[in-house]
Amino acid sequence: MNLITTTALFVATALAEIIGCYLPWLWMKDRAPAWVLLPAAASLVAFVWLLTLHPTAAGRVYAAYGGVYVCVAVLWLWLVDGERPHLWDVTGVAVALAGMAIIMFAPRG
Repeated sequence: MNLITTTALFVATALAEIIGCYLPWLWMKDRAPAWVLLPAAASLVAFVWLLTLHPTAAGRVYAAYGGVYVCVAVLWLWLVDGERPHLWDVTGVAVALAGMAIIMFAPRG
């Protein structure tokens, strides 16, 4: 799987997980009606399915996915929550993405 495909798949996976968790959070905070739990559940099912599409060992996928999740979560913080990331947020994203890249794209013999 090439870099663009892998990255897009990880981003889609992160969005599915974040949406699947954000909608119940809205409901629990009395900011959304109970029906949002249905798309939340569907989103979490999509999240699990998307994780299975990677052609490498599950543990490696889960470890690398964490780095992309951190990046997408900080973008969510900015675009959805309306809070601009701090320098330390961006630094943490860079470190997490570097770790993801090492895990996913390092040569293996």
